[in-house]
Amino acid sequence: MQSILLGVDRVNAFIGKVFAWCIVILMAVVCYEVFRRYVLNDPTTWVYDVSLMLYGALFMMAGAYTLSRNGHVRADFVYRKWHPRTQAKTDLALYFLFYFPGILALIYSGWGYFYLSYLLNEHSSFSPDGPVIWPFKALIPITGVMMLLQGMVEVVRCWICIRDGDWPQRLHDVEELEKIILDEAAAKAAREEAAANAAERESTTRGSL
Repeated sequence: MQSILLGVDRVNAFIGKVFAWCIVILMAVVCYEVFRRYVLNDPTTWVYDVSLMLYGALFMMAGAYTLSRNGHVRADFVYRKWHPRTQAKTDLALYFLFYFPGILALIYSGWGYFYLSYLLNEHSSFSPDGPVIWPFKALIPITGVMMLLQGMVEVVRCWICIRDGDWPQRLHDVEELEKIILDEAAAKAAREEAAANAAERESTTRGSL
């Protein structure tokens, strides 16, 4: 089971990291526009559309990867203090109440949105030479399917945590600095508490002698 969960994580991680290169392309496109506009005094008619689509592609296609790393924003100042079983039960309820209905709606409406754009061979209306945009709209239902698959994986993780009392292992990856600092602080506090308990036991033992 764990190998299947990590396999889905790896697929979404690969897709997310491939689309992460959109930010490099986006930076190059914007720099090109700045050069054309302020140096050559000849702005382009397509950079706005392309930059918008690149940012949208990056934002959408990184969603499942972020979920696989438990990286989406949550109000965790209370959540992090709960027992893992309580966390898993809460997550499980929220997945079925809100997550899956929203994702299914995204797939359904996103497919219709893309298909109509494909039939019309839709081009962007924001510029005179607007690029074709239906291939980028195809990313909407694709993102929904990826998020649905990753959501199923997270539900299985919740079930395992409820059964075993601890969260199953995830793939190690880049972590937010805040999480690293919190983990280091927690480890330091645990060491200090262990040292204080050891000193207290030693003091009690000496007193009894």
